[in-house]
Amino acid sequence: MTSGAAAVLIENCAVATMAGAGAGAGAGDGDCVGAEYTAGHVLLEGGRITAVGEGPCDPALVPDGAERVDGTGCLATPGLINTHHHLYQWLTRGLAADATLFEWLTASYPVWAGIDADDVRTAALGGLAHLALGGCTTTTDHHYVVPADAGDVFAAEIDAAATVGLRFHPSRGSMDLGRSSGGLPPDSVVEGIDAILAGTADVIDRFHDAGPDSMCRIAVAPCSPFSVTGDLLRTSAELARERGVRLHTHLAETDDEEEFCRERFGSTPMEYMESVGWVGPDVWFAHTVHLDDPAIAAMAAGGMAAAHCPVSNGRLGAGIARVPDMLAAGIPVGLGVDGSASNESGVLWEEMHTALLLARATRGPRAMDVRTALRMATVGGARALGREGEIGRLAVGYQADVALWRLDTPAHAGIDDPVAALVLGSRPPMAGVWVQGLRVVADGRVLTVDTDAVARDVVAARGRLLARAG
Repeated sequence: MTSGAAAVLIENCAVATMAGAGAGAGAGDGDCVGAEYTAGHVLLEGGRITAVGEGPCDPALVPDGAERVDGTGCLATPGLINTHHHLYQWLTRGLAADATLFEWLTASYPVWAGIDADDVRTAALGGLAHLALGGCTTTTDHHYVVPADAGDVFAAEIDAAATVGLRFHPSRGSMDLGRSSGGLPPDSVVEGIDAILAGTADVIDRFHDAGPDSMCRIAVAPCSPFSVTGDLLRTSAELARERGVRLHTHLAETDDEEEFCRERFGSTPMEYMESVGWVGPDVWFAHTVHLDDPAIAAMAAGGMAAAHCPVSNGRLGAGIARVPDMLAAGIPVGLGVDGSASNESGVLWEEMHTALLLARATRGPRAMDVRTALRMATVGGARALGREGEIGRLAVGYQADVALWRLDTPAHAGIDDPVAALVLGSRPPMAGVWVQGLRVVADGRVLTVDTDAVARDVVAARGRLLARAG
């Protein structure tokens, strides 16, 4: 359903459209350089972009009564797209701050086992509002902790996304391989396969919207090779393809996972996923840090996408993904914040900034340019989520999802290239964020929720959750 938002004309700003931007997001996107304007405009009407270009907008295109936003000193980009997150973890930031992934999970699972729907909604409000303040307009969530008495956790986070006003791609996660069966999670947080499949089908039936204006699409997302069985991976893929939704899981995040897969399955993580049917353009994997050459070739041949999460990978000491190699192979690469308990900043801008720096630090000064980093945060994310042609670009007919970055503050003034200022400089203030033509952020303030009240609720919910864990 299209938005009933009034027309908005953003004018007098630099514009990086990402239209035709292909090289940095994986093959198949057309020209390597997207159109950019030094003093341009973007017109939003009916939830779509209706005009974009250099100079003033043609007055004949601007509806009577349109709101005019003076973007002088700003850069307009497509809204950023977050391809991997765990919103419930907003309540457990700072736990096991110096641990490896497996140590961190072992410490966190007993706390997460006590989570309920109210906690999930509170955490989601906090995480989503923070994402919006960092220019994010579309986000995923991978929720895989579903205690039997938790209530409707998926309805809770979907309601939170609607309240904040972000486009949402929640994934119905699951775990069925508990510690007693050789998995990592405690048995108290795993479910049976039948319950998982029924619960997943129910979430799809209630919330999935496949339309081009969709504000909510569901994916099927068993957690990881070390927390689910092969049977669950196979049957989840079958269910997703029957229902026409996408597939998501963690893959090749750490050396520990590599060792687990070799010992338990006699294969690499990628070989294992291929053996259970997770091959195709409907699949995107989170992290993909430890991929060998055959794994990268398999992803490229199968059309799978990657969610690169450099800040979380650094926080957990997991390693640095081979992003330049994935991009060169034509793999769609988006960016992900990952769970707030392994990335306390929770800002997608930082992933763009860090991805560029790590690529250059490990591969040399030409390993990644600033526009490639921005393309991963926009075009690459759209491709990973199956929304190419709908979001990720400022082009006529695309969804009216726009981030307007203030670049005239002392921190950025004098940097002539606005894209370089955005990606290499410090995080800019947000002049505005629009989702489907509706303004969510204005002058560094979220308009849809009281962030101070949300922060108080987060503190209270965290206290209750930790108290339940003893």
